[in-house]
Amino acid sequence: MSEFTNVTVVRELNAYFGGAVTSRTIIFPDVSKKTLGVMQPGEYTFNTGVAETMEILSGELDVKLPGNDLWDRVVGGESFTVAANSSFTMKVNSLTDYCCSYLG
Repeated sequence: MSEFTNVTVVRELNAYFGGAVTSRTIIFPDVSKKTLGVMQPGEYTFNTGVAETMEILSGELDVKLPGNDLWDRVVGGESFTVAANSSFTMKVNSLTDYCCSYLG
């Protein structure tokens, strides 16, 4: 899906790691949330409160998911899911456009 309709966009920027990772929050009529954002190259560790699916729209990164000692390559058109109350690390290799869906 390349377009969302009938949504609310939160105007304020979500900025992490000195602005290297940014996003805007989208709220749907059923009150579910997604964020649309961009990540600059670098290594970032995030903690989750609820389960989330990270869809990579363009770019390339390596991700180390909870319980996994190996890095997995993820490129535009692919996604991965992270469990609630966990931590994951990404090595972003190129400018990456993403959509994160919160599942809780």
